[in-house]
Amino acid sequence: MSEALAPNSPQARGAGRRRSTTAFGDRIFHWIVLVCGLFVLAALLAAALSMAWGGMLAFRTFGLGFVYGTEWDPVAGVFAALVPIYGTLVTSALAMLIGVPISLGVAVFVTEVAPRWLRGPIGGAIELLAGVPSIIYGMWGLFSFAPVMSDYVQPFLIDWLGPLPFIGALFSGAPLGIGMLTSGTVLAIMIIPYISSVMRDVFLVVPPQLKESAYALGSTRWEVVRDIVIPHTRTAVVGGIFLGLGRALGETMAVTFVLGNTHNIAISLMEPGNSIAAAIANEFTEADTDVYLSSLIALGFILFVVTFIVLAAAKVMLLRIARQRGE
Repeated sequence: MSEALAPNSPQARGAGRRRSTTAFGDRIFHWIVLVCGLFVLAALLAAALSMAWGGMLAFRTFGLGFVYGTEWDPVAGVFAALVPIYGTLVTSALAMLIGVPISLGVAVFVTEVAPRWLRGPIGGAIELLAGVPSIIYGMWGLFSFAPVMSDYVQPFLIDWLGPLPFIGALFSGAPLGIGMLTSGTVLAIMIIPYISSVMRDVFLVVPPQLKESAYALGSTRWEVVRDIVIPHTRTAVVGGIFLGLGRALGETMAVTFVLGNTHNIAISLMEPGNSIAAAIANEFTEADTDVYLSSLIALGFILFVVTFIVLAAAKVMLLRIARQRGE
């Protein structure tokens, strides 16, 4: 034993070589993952700087009026971003109002209510919905969903909610089929698979002992979901919701088909509008002047900033929730 521990013994030299090899491998691993992490930051910074540089002409020409102005006239060479910003925020808010409760219901049903033989097919359907290209949603929304909205849903909303005070202005107008409400609904259908998948996965990792203890104390299934499952996974649930919001903010083709693509701000959700992504997709190939092209790139930069602010706010909220829970 003493000979095996001798400094110059073969065993000691072999152990030293193994330690040296391990330390070298750790250093290589450290630098590889560091480069990967820095690559993400570099790509993010490069994208922001390139869009800011491309939109510099528009910001210099129109100043802050580019952000809060409403006129978009390619013939006169006057551009402003408030209309597409408004459309982006309204359609995304509608998508969240419709999609989040449905996503929560789907996740709770799959994890807590549905029999085992039904959980697999529903989970597979959720994954398939997430993989459908956005242009398919847009075509379906224009050719199948918009007629249903114009023939049944919008007339019902206009007749029953239009005369009401305060909220009636949101449901006034003509049943065109396309517009803010249709676009927000299609976006909600698109983000439901993303949010519900996250919620389902985090609900499945709730310790069974917690739920079994609640059932043993006489709690109902609704009380277990409300008091055990959702509070235990609150941080991840909020993260999934903001993941869906980020998806809704940047959606292009589905919104382009059903939003109407008109540069006007209307209170009514029945009216057509425009969004940042749709404006860029529709008009990028038509930009025949430098200021026109720069204005479209500036719209992309504004969308980048809005998305970054939303996701940063989500991160702050998650950190606050984790701090309140003592994590």
